[in-house]
Amino acid sequence: MKRNAFAYLTALLILTACFGKSGDEAGNAEGRLVSRPQVNEVEVITLQRQDFSRQIRSNGKLSASSRAALAFGTSGEIGEIAVRNGRLVSRGSVLARLVRPDLELALERARVSLERSRWDLYDRLAGMGYAAGDTLTPPAEVLSLAKSRCGYDVAELAVRQARQDLEGTVLRAPFDGRVADLKQKVHDRTTGPFCTLVDDRRFEVDFAITEREYSFVKAGQAVRVEPFASGGSVFTGRVEDINPLVDEHGQISVRASVSNTGGLLEGMNVKVLIEQTVPGQLVVPRSAVVVRDNMDVLFVLTPQGRARWTYVHIVAENSTSYSVEANTDRGAELKEGDRVIVSGNLNLADESEVTVKP
Repeated sequence: MKRNAFAYLTALLILTACFGKSGDEAGNAEGRLVSRPQVNEVEVITLQRQDFSRQIRSNGKLSASSRAALAFGTSGEIGEIAVRNGRLVSRGSVLARLVRPDLELALERARVSLERSRWDLYDRLAGMGYAAGDTLTPPAEVLSLAKSRCGYDVAELAVRQARQDLEGTVLRAPFDGRVADLKQKVHDRTTGPFCTLVDDRRFEVDFAITEREYSFVKAGQAVRVEPFASGGSVFTGRVEDINPLVDEHGQISVRASVSNTGGLLEGMNVKVLIEQTVPGQLVVPRSAVVVRDNMDVLFVLTPQGRARWTYVHIVAENSTSYSVEANTDRGAELKEGDRVIVSGNLNLADESEVTVKP
């Protein structure tokens, strides 16, 4: 009895092993295991030609439209500083002064010498029969000779030189701008540039584009500029000039100007975006394109429910989509009305069986 029970249990286990498998494995008529193919769930879109917002992205650096390192016209001790870093000043404003009493005395000495020469000139003209102090009646050649003999011309030049030297002790703003790089203090001796003046109302941004993007960028075209550290602030500008040369890296230099409505700084690193509408493009989400064999590929859904491997070229791109065309060099075909797989395609192979998600 025990032996019959043992035999019955063994037979039951064998039957369970043969007919109780699930998933991808099951027994066939000969008792062999077979593999059921995996079916991938995907999402698809239908290709249509449409306007595509092409975006050219690059990185650049801001530089002020006007920028100057300012220095005194002479050396000496700083006696007054009228500004500080970040101060906005207008053209002609006094930024700082030097203490140079010797130059003040030199100007006064030159003025006294000029005055003495003037009286000598009047005496000479009076000796020629002209009225005292009359410098209008004498002919030009007579007046010039009289000035030369009394040293009037030299004395006049000495005054101009002394006045210029004294003006060099006063530093003025050559244009409207903001003060930067001010490090010196009162009583310091002047050493090199005193400060930098930056006109930050308008900036220039230099960036690079590729040869393929060259035909899409024109002078006067609108650009958007976003500082890396701005927290989402965007500034608008326009392309000013394009350098018609390609460098050793295959890039072309472009310069744009942008108005500073607040927040831009000299030397700031920024992202540059140029947008252009291109009509009649085959547009797919970025997720539709995958890389196979180091080439761009997308999968087209066949009527038989399989994924057809299709090589493509990316014509243009933006933050969400690609404009694509068939890579005919690889024998690919792509047309309006094709159903393109846009998700679930990361692990697909050519002719993979797929099922479309509802």
